[in-house]
Amino acid sequence: MLLPEPGFSAAILAAQRPGVVDPLAEAHGVSHKCLVPIDDAPLIAHVVAALRNSSGCRRILIVVEPAMFAPLRDLLGDGSPAIDFVAAADNLADSVLAAAEAAEGMMIVTTADNVLLTPAAVEAVVRDLHTGADVSVALATRESVLAAHPEGQRRFYRFSDVEVSNCNLYGFGGRRAVAAAESFRSGGQFAKKPLRLLAAVGAANVALLLLHRLSLAGAFDRLSRRFDLRIAPLIIEDGSHAIDVDNERTYRVASLLLRQRGQTPRRMMERVAEMLVG
Repeated sequence: MLLPEPGFSAAILAAQRPGVVDPLAEAHGVSHKCLVPIDDAPLIAHVVAALRNSSGCRRILIVVEPAMFAPLRDLLGDGSPAIDFVAAADNLADSVLAAAEAAEGMMIVTTADNVLLTPAAVEAVVRDLHTGADVSVALATRESVLAAHPEGQRRFYRFSDVEVSNCNLYGFGGRRAVAAAESFRSGGQFAKKPLRLLAAVGAANVALLLLHRLSLAGAFDRLSRRFDLRIAPLIIEDGSHAIDVDNERTYRVASLLLRQRGQTPRRMMERVAEMLVG
């Protein structure tokens, strides 16, 4: 299904924390996690390929440290849409805001380790924005994630009516909608660090969530009121979208699922070998 004009920009969060060496990158002998090879291509190449094949994508922004601009430009090569680079900030919230300053109109945000991303999922989020959502948050149900692979994901948000996992795929209807990116400040890894959820959505909402008193729709209604935006959950049927590459376990799972799909951006490993690693 073709998407209405004028299309959208897409931002890929690819930076790593200053002074922190990602264990997966270290294990695979590269400087950044986004360069870890999987199924004959770096993680980030799979994400770029999915976005380039998404109808309506007119610009790709990679948010990363400036020292990585040239190596990634060399690695990813030419293509349509073109790739631009944005200097990463000290935290995810400010990095998303920096991308929004460079983008025009609607913006999709994902991560460089989201290798199982598909054009269908991207286009579903964009359609959600076109039909009235200010912010669209892609989620997958526990059942669909475990059906994709029983070891693919171990963290789920439990609501009164459903358990879901985050797909690391967000849509923002414009710069005002990016105000919701404040929830990412200091990392946004709510499942790992619950105090971040408390700061983002408020104590009362967290209490109701922990007691499993809120439905998925009810929770997002409360979130929408807190940010004065229409923030909508979007259930993606294919649960593999909730499996990103966080560690060796999810690396193995994602590698298997990529091979099963048989759709990978190859011929990039020669460029990877030429890049600075360490």
